[in-house]
Amino acid sequence: MVKAVKHYRPPGKKKEGNAAKFVTRSQALKQLQINLPLFRKLCILKGVTPREPKKKFKGTHQTYYHVKDVAFLHHEPLLEIHREIRVHERKIKKAEAKKNLERAKRLREKTPKPKIDRIIRQRYPRFVDALGELDDCLSMVHLFAALPAAESKKIDIECVHKCRRLAHEWQAFISRTHKLRKAFVSVKGIYYQAEVEGQKITWLTPHSLQQVVSDDVDVITMLNFLQLYEPLLGFVNFRLYHSINLKYPPILDPRLEALAADLYALSRYANANVNAVPSVVNSEASQVAESEQGDAKPKRDDIEHEKSELRLAQLQHQLPTNEPGALMQLVEEAASEEEVDQDTRECKNLFKDLKFFLSREFFLRLYLLRKLILQPSFGGIVSWEGEGAPFQESDQSITHQIVDRDSQGHKFLSREYVQPQWVFDSVNARIILPTVDYMVGRIPPPHLSPFIDYEEEGAYIPDYAKTIKQLQAAARKEVLPLPGVGKEDLEDPQNILVEGIMDRAEANQAAQRKQKMMMLEQQYHNDLKKELQGVTYGKMDSNVDKQTSTGEESTDNAQQKDDADDMGTLMMSRKKRKLLEAMKISNERKQAKNDLIKQRKKKIDEAHKKN
Repeated sequence: MVKAVKHYRPPGKKKEGNAAKFVTRSQALKQLQINLPLFRKLCILKGVTPREPKKKFKGTHQTYYHVKDVAFLHHEPLLEIHREIRVHERKIKKAEAKKNLERAKRLREKTPKPKIDRIIRQRYPRFVDALGELDDCLSMVHLFAALPAAESKKIDIECVHKCRRLAHEWQAFISRTHKLRKAFVSVKGIYYQAEVEGQKITWLTPHSLQQVVSDDVDVITMLNFLQLYEPLLGFVNFRLYHSINLKYPPILDPRLEALAADLYALSRYANANVNAVPSVVNSEASQVAESEQGDAKPKRDDIEHEKSELRLAQLQHQLPTNEPGALMQLVEEAASEEEVDQDTRECKNLFKDLKFFLSREFFLRLYLLRKLILQPSFGGIVSWEGEGAPFQESDQSITHQIVDRDSQGHKFLSREYVQPQWVFDSVNARIILPTVDYMVGRIPPPHLSPFIDYEEEGAYIPDYAKTIKQLQAAARKEVLPLPGVGKEDLEDPQNILVEGIMDRAEANQAAQRKQKMMMLEQQYHNDLKKELQGVTYGKMDSNVDKQTSTGEESTDNAQQKDDADDMGTLMMSRKKRKLLEAMKISNERKQAKNDLIKQRKKKIDEAHKKN
């Protein structure tokens, strides 16, 4: 018997299977002839991610990429630009070695810079696609806007200022168009969620504290992401500002920024609207105009400075001292009243006719409270302590003063002193909550996250969430604002479910108990009727036998139903069956977690009752 010779693929033959579809990272570097940092940067800019083949032919410790992705990077023009940059850096290094500092400076100024505009058009062909990928972009831009500039970390001061400008422009658009929907304060920072053109955008803003960049953070990778996110957010802001008939970029005057304490620093050009250009300017503007006419041949820098002073004078002329927030009125309304949806209308009028005053102790820590939440987005009027404040603390028309510490020397009886959490909870609930629990010196209610859905079946609903739900229903006149529930309502579980007092699982259990009691009561009445009619025991026994047989039939039907479900599971493919099992395991874990929270809540309530 001849032994079969093992087949070996001859050299040079084309590969098959996963070996032909995927390559390792080291193989991709050899094909592209670049180093690892540049490869990572190109993958971030182009959106190329590692793949997981079914069979890792080079071992589990390798990172695999698709062959088409590598070919996609091979034809990228950015690859040639970075090669030119590397050659240019060699020339600069050579000039510095020869002590030719003038040539080195000239070469450094002419260093080619890569442009990301084409990549953004390629990755996001539609504007909705760019809005859907804006969560990480906004979080990264707001993070770098709060970081200090450090040469050791390669964080340039121009990069920080640009991120701060982009973040301010985005916040100005969200606040003026009333697009903010949710806000939540956490240890990491403040979470915001806005709805722009049907897309829900959630981002994280760090607290206004001194940020320290740790050595464990890979700043280079973050800067690579920022190189993509900066032009992306710029394009998005450009499109959004033009959608509301505003010119982009708006003016960010340093003097106005310092005057309004970073509240109303953003404004548009004075000639964006014909009505925005005033016909009369103040004395400062006239002096600037006379100085422009007096100089015969002023320098170019002086001309730009004089124009800036004139625009500043015009803006200050439109900002009366007795009208709070007049500078933001330079930004024209985003949409007409007919185009505003229900959510925007509710947010716009939430704090209408209310005046707030922010105390000094948390002025720097929660500056976004006044800049993004209270005044522009939800219709309130805000002031603060310091230069450029619309009104002073002694104003008698103030309705709420937001205080973080109980250290007020003089208290006014005409206003309410509340903690900052009251503002966030009212924004998330879309109603003005009672201020009794948020008074200064008291422990406020739990700050519930608006990103958790308490309506899903079997979910744990906190007590304060139930209270907010009842207040919302009372505000919409869906349920009478009664302190308790009547006896007739307790007998019907559906009424309790509608009022939001019980969740769906408890309502189903109550309905089953009620149905069982009704069946037993009906059986008792039937037995009494038969006893009055003189029915013999045999007939009753047969009736019991019928009921027993009926119970056995129902048990058989339940067994048949379970068998049918098992048969349906067996008829599924392996992929769908695994997916169904994963869904069941996930639901069981959620239910176990909710049951654990309910048990803890029950123990806490029992401990409070004993005490």
